[in-house]
Amino acid sequence: MSQGRIPSGSEKPSGRLFVVATPIGNLSDITYRAVEVLRSVDLVAAEDTRTSSVLLKHYEISKPMMSFHSYSGPGRAGEIISKIGQGMNVALITDAGTPGISDPGYLLVRDAVESGIEVVPIPGAAAFVAALSSSGLRSDRFVFEGFLPQKKGRQKKLQQLSTETRTIILYESPYRIEKMLLELVKYFGDRRCVVGREITKIHETFYRGKFSEVLKSIPPSEKRGEFVIVVEGAGD
Repeated sequence: MSQGRIPSGSEKPSGRLFVVATPIGNLSDITYRAVEVLRSVDLVAAEDTRTSSVLLKHYEISKPMMSFHSYSGPGRAGEIISKIGQGMNVALITDAGTPGISDPGYLLVRDAVESGIEVVPIPGAAAFVAALSSSGLRSDRFVFEGFLPQKKGRQKKLQQLSTETRTIILYESPYRIEKMLLELVKYFGDRRCVVGREITKIHETFYRGKFSEVLKSIPPSEKRGEFVIVVEGAGD
């Protein structure tokens, strides 16, 4: 593994920030390189240390951990950047998937870039990519929107997306999936979609058809786990 740039003169060596993708469900969905990096770094910055400790324990990795999530504030990012500046290598991981995708990881990456720190991506799982690749809808051109705003700007965003010709990918919680599908019918018309839940997990399920058909297909007992909604573009 490369040791990064060589400091000149009396300059202190700077560590690196590794952006490490972790499994979105099945713990086997992690790359050899990701495991190697997690074993080699000095510190793991995790969205939820309790959740991430399960993964680390599974691969017999014992490392100091520090939480970094949406409520951490700029002080925590500054603390991590300071540690990297002192020579520590830090791995940034999220609860599941690729850091920065619908989570606050990009804030730490932004601060690292602005501080002149080398950022190294360790690619891997991402729920929206898994859903798109198995959807059967056009995947050559798509737009990923993640979670839509819950209040301010939601209607405007739905109106904008209603004319989008590329395949559209959204995230939604199990508590709002029915409401989301009803809104999509209202703004988009009854289009084809693929809705995936518990992707890579034991109860992985894909619902395919028009919005109205998928609405009838999801029983109340299965409204758990994050949903990924892949929608055909306008005019497809």
